[in-house]
Amino acid sequence: MINKVVKDADEALRDMSDNAVLMLGGFGLSGIPENCISAILKKGVKGLTCISNNAGVDDFGIGLLLKTRQVKKMISSYVGENAEFERQLLSGELEVELIPQGTLAERVRAGGAGIPAFFTPAGYGTEVALGKETREFDGKMYLMERWLRADYSIVKAWKGDTAGNLVYRGTARNFNPMMAAAGKITVAEVEELVPLGELDPNNIHTPGIYVQRIFQGKDYEKRIEQRTITKI
Repeated sequence: MINKVVKDADEALRDMSDNAVLMLGGFGLSGIPENCISAILKKGVKGLTCISNNAGVDDFGIGLLLKTRQVKKMISSYVGENAEFERQLLSGELEVELIPQGTLAERVRAGGAGIPAFFTPAGYGTEVALGKETREFDGKMYLMERWLRADYSIVKAWKGDTAGNLVYRGTARNFNPMMAAAGKITVAEVEELVPLGELDPNNIHTPGIYVQRIFQGKDYEKRIEQRTITKI
């Protein structure tokens, strides 16, 4: 019987080394792999290229890795909540590639699907298009974007089974599923780990074939970036 369970994040990331390319799932602070980020922080690997929708906040998420200078390059679509990111960017300490959010999602999806390039109108005529091939289709200009792939895709799911099948909840579905498919090694941390056969096949979002290692996470903070309430 297939069993991809490892003890914890430390074991799951045991072979990660300096200069690795990582995809980190989640949207804002929703559905981020908190345990794995803590393990990377403790492991102390440096020169990392991090592909993520955003860069966390100063004291949480990828922001922790930026604070310790473990990240060499960020490939993201939104970084507005992280003052340390801004400081490193403006000082030239951090290499940054900002990508329109839809393009980022499609580049990751293309990496998982084995599609090396595609054409999109997003970014044509802006700095995003610098150095990229452009082409006209049906009277409209498009630019070519390359796939994104990673040495490690690190994702967080609500439930998973011992074979690596995953179910996400809510906003965590935005980037985790496509990133899970685009890594050479995909590590999944889950809130609830169940035996094979307990998940309804109709509700599985990431098939276990994409996941190499899975473990039961713990001590999730599940922070909220900006709490907005209605005043009555």
